[in-house]
Amino acid sequence: MAQGLPNRKVDDPQPAAEAEEVLLVYDRECPACDVYCRMVHIQPSAGTLRIVNARDPNPVMEEITEAGLDIDQGMVVKKDGRLYYGSEAIHVLARLSSRTGVFNRISYYLFRSRTAAHLLYPPLRACRNLLLKALGKAKINNLGIEGNDRF
Repeated sequence: MAQGLPNRKVDDPQPAAEAEEVLLVYDRECPACDVYCRMVHIQPSAGTLRIVNARDPNPVMEEITEAGLDIDQGMVVKKDGRLYYGSEAIHVLARLSSRTGVFNRISYYLFRSRTAAHLLYPPLRACRNLLLKALGKAKINNLGIEGNDRF
């Protein structure tokens, strides 16, 4: 477990029990995404948050790809065996949020409403895509779409 961060694991190879673990899958090469994912905390009663780099081969990325979810267009939260994508993922995280600290309180109040999350997520994703384009990052392209390798 990451030191000083209760109820969270960072790519821990030994997963907790399925019902107790919440996976947050995102592109670690995105600086904004990385800051968000490292700052978000969930309530202890919700389980342990494990953040997963979508650029690393792993079983949850295989599951995301099988579900037809484009990881370049949205983060994924896996909870209780279900995949939540994009605005739904950020909404679920807000609902599970510990609400401790300014960041988690703001995130909770912004995204606790499914409608607000649905409205706010696309502009945030657009900013993310512009940032990754400016940084010259390649897309993950987990769906293997031809010609879809750059932002």
